[in-house]
Amino acid sequence: MSGFTARWKYYFIWSISEASIIISGLGFSGWTESSPPKPRWDRAKNVDIVGVELAKSAVVIPTVWNIQVSTWLRHYVYERLIQNGKKPGFFQLLATQTVSAIWHGLYPGYIIFFVQSALMIAGSRVIYRWQQGVPPTMALVKNVLVFMNFAYTLLVLNYSSVGFMVLSLHETIASYGSVYYIGTVLPVVVILLGKVIKPGKPVRTKARKDQ
Repeated sequence: MSGFTARWKYYFIWSISEASIIISGLGFSGWTESSPPKPRWDRAKNVDIVGVELAKSAVVIPTVWNIQVSTWLRHYVYERLIQNGKKPGFFQLLATQTVSAIWHGLYPGYIIFFVQSALMIAGSRVIYRWQQGVPPTMALVKNVLVFMNFAYTLLVLNYSSVGFMVLSLHETIASYGSVYYIGTVLPVVVILLGKVIKPGKPVRTKARKDQ
């Protein structure tokens, strides 16, 4: 509840900022592809409230929270650390989140929060790979994994956000310890399980195969 309620001050100020830019006429970003086309006013959009609160995966969080900064970090940090011919891994993710932590300020709570967020996203990727490897005939199992990823994201995000809120090392460690470090242990366990339980190849539909 602490993490959930604390986010609303950011929702409020970002929404007010976005509205002021739209009113000034600077928020126009083009036209939709619908017929007839409609104007789009999302140039200054910085948060998708529903997208954050109902995120089915932690991987989605950077695309719906602090969108403009996340876009900058992706282009100028994350993608520049990817070597040619190789897929990005945990190093690129951790480095990007560390830059974001330093950008926010040199407080222990920020550093811990963003390292935590790197673990959170890495763990969510593992659950997503398991989900993608489930064949269509096992819809129930796939739905269970989807819900598991949603619950995992909700739990670890709200656990981690305490560091962002209190900032001090002592208070952050004390708050994490009060719930037995569950939001740190869980991502690490999921990542380790991902090394042992290898998901099958992603199942593609016939339409995708033909494409």
